[in-house]
Amino acid sequence: MSFAFAGSSRLAAYGWDETLETEFTPHRAAGLVPARVAAVDRGLCDVVAEDGPARAATAPAASGDPAGEQAPCTGDWVALRPGGPGGRPAVAALLPRRTAIVRSSAARDSRGQVLAANVDTVAIAVSLAARPDLGRVERLLALAWESGARPVVVLTKSDQVPDSAGAEADTAAAAPGVDVVACSAATGDGVDVVRAVLAGTVALIGPSGAGKSTLGNALLGADTLATGAVRDADGKGRHTTVRRELLPLPGGGVLIDTPGLRGVGLFEASEGLERTFADVEELAAACRFGDCAHDSEPGCAVLAAVEDGTLPPRRLASYRKLLRENAWAASRTDARLRAERNDQWKAVSKWQRRMYKERGRDR
Repeated sequence: MSFAFAGSSRLAAYGWDETLETEFTPHRAAGLVPARVAAVDRGLCDVVAEDGPARAATAPAASGDPAGEQAPCTGDWVALRPGGPGGRPAVAALLPRRTAIVRSSAARDSRGQVLAANVDTVAIAVSLAARPDLGRVERLLALAWESGARPVVVLTKSDQVPDSAGAEADTAAAAPGVDVVACSAATGDGVDVVRAVLAGTVALIGPSGAGKSTLGNALLGADTLATGAVRDADGKGRHTTVRRELLPLPGGGVLIDTPGLRGVGLFEASEGLERTFADVEELAAACRFGDCAHDSEPGCAVLAAVEDGTLPPRRLASYRKLLRENAWAASRTDARLRAERNDQWKAVSKWQRRMYKERGRDR
């Protein structure tokens, strides 16, 4: 995403570019103005418009939308109608999302929850205060890759370990093709390296206690984000970030800090899993059978790699687990869509029967 577009100096700092300007042309003709959503809560949202920040009313999500795509979320570009309800502007339309971080809803009801939109880089924060949970890292990587953004793994709190090289190597093995960098926001060590690998709109994600807000403050150059202590027993922290918020970075680009993610369910993340487990997928291409389940089949290149030590057994187990979870989520979504289509046909049939009955009475 370009941050050099001069068409609107205030919005350019938030990522407005020529492509967005072109997409917005019909909205301008309708008297609407562009804005970017900085935060959302309770049916209202904080936006940054051409003439400054504002509080805007939001429209409810369209019924039947599987991933909340009609509900504004942090990072969205929207068309505002000035002078809406109560004199405040109102969101009239959403511009098409370039990327979207989507997880399964907390209720696990086969619908997705959009965490952030139009993100260029997903920074996955992993604390070195405890041994990194590589399975969680792989799960978050699948989420990030599926969004369409570029993932980066940031190992935080490097000052709390004598040497981070081992953790960096283990994490890099679980994140093929992804930049893995270590830093300490408390001492400033490595923060410049982190800043160098981040670009455009950056979303910070990870569990509570991973140091997201502390790292965010280091990148912002000010104590803007609330931080809190973690428990010594397990290294877990409280939710100090209570909503997703978009803030401009001093060197260009914007930052979205997100609340800690206790559970991250995958939502239709097949492509994300392929990217996350690119090494396993490459091995699978050499299996004797095209539908090999990598369980006990003869000629399985994946099992052979586990046996000779090329592929860690933990990684294959994680691959299988996430594939099963994603398949279950997809089946839930398919079942819901079938049920919704059946309900629609039932409603149509009921209306037709009533219409025919009424016509018969008129004869």
